[in-house]
Amino acid sequence: MQGEHVTSRLPLAIGIGLVGGLVTGLVAAVTGVPALIAIAEGVEPVGTAFVNLLKMVVIPLVVGVIFVGVCSLGDLRKLGRLGGATVGLVAGTSAIGVLLGMGVMRALLPLASETAAQAMGAGTTPAPELPGLVEFLLDLIPENPFAAAVDGALLPLIVFTVLVAGATGALPPAERDRLAGVAQAVVAALVKLVDWILYLAPIGVFALAAPVTARAGWGMLQTLAAFVLAVLLGLVLLVALVYVPLVRLLGRMSLGRFVAGATGPFLIAAGSASSAATLPAMLEAAEHRLKLSPSVTSFVVPLGSAIGRSGTALFQGASVVFLAWLFGVPIEASGVGGIVLATFIVSFTVAGIPAGGVVSLAPALGSVGVPLDGLAILLGIDRIPDMARTAVNVLGVLAVGVALDRRPPPES
Repeated sequence: MQGEHVTSRLPLAIGIGLVGGLVTGLVAAVTGVPALIAIAEGVEPVGTAFVNLLKMVVIPLVVGVIFVGVCSLGDLRKLGRLGGATVGLVAGTSAIGVLLGMGVMRALLPLASETAAQAMGAGTTPAPELPGLVEFLLDLIPENPFAAAVDGALLPLIVFTVLVAGATGALPPAERDRLAGVAQAVVAALVKLVDWILYLAPIGVFALAAPVTARAGWGMLQTLAAFVLAVLLGLVLLVALVYVPLVRLLGRMSLGRFVAGATGPFLIAAGSASSAATLPAMLEAAEHRLKLSPSVTSFVVPLGSAIGRSGTALFQGASVVFLAWLFGVPIEASGVGGIVLATFIVSFTVAGIPAGGVVSLAPALGSVGVPLDGLAILLGIDRIPDMARTAVNVLGVLAVGVALDRRPPPES
């Protein structure tokens, strides 16, 4: 999600950094000039330093954002039937998005270049031994959440955070607000730190792309293009296979009317890459264009906008499969559950920072042992997927609103 915390020129600068690194590495690979190869490979430590900066902030940021997001829902028992239906439907579309993204990316992997995977060191690190289903479920309950944080075990840490946040939401308002205020302040500080780190992203992405492209040549460009194509195709399928049935079968609304009403928010979301910035347009479209009931307009749409990111979930599912292939880490059947669970939870509370969908990938990657180094590469090509997935997120919220329009208002 393109946040409001940094200049709007940053995505362009990151893109320029990526192009510069790709061109530098490609020229070095094609010409074979020793000086160019030395330059392309010599900047690699700078890229490693940038990745380490991202890793440094991942655990506290993910934990903080999830705590604030879940706590902001208040006492989950008081959401009522409409609130429960909204959360359930959003959760279902997000889970489908993860699986669809993984499936489409796996199907399009033959379009990627094996030389790119070899250049990233695929197969040089032994794949982690993944637990069986029973052991996986038991491991989700941490004996010591602080030890889990030290070990970088994000999944059990996320489960612990969700439980604590849910309990906090059930506290009396004064105590709940006090804890939530502290968490929000911590998250604000972490977001500011990420802002500072991302100002270095153009240099970091350049330093990561140049040495890899110098070793892979055209294969790196081909591989990145295959990833973007898979994400865009997956988003189209998500709309066609999930959102259209929601509108037509559950909401009983014609596609023409839905498209006419949702076009404005869709274009704003695509242009701004921000769901938050699109919320006023979504509310206007829900009330005046789609003619949804007041309960849906005032409750389902804001709640859905806060947690409904099935497009982001699809992007993250595709990203895990892509980076696992790039680094030579096989995804076994037992690892799919961890990916879906981690992506499912994190997609509900993606941080409102530039490329928040990329930064919050860490839990899903960690669940199957994929290195976090690939996150910086994704930052460089994230602008187009970011615009597309944000626009699809907005369509999903409106589709959920249409599907639930005939349900009763929320109970207190």
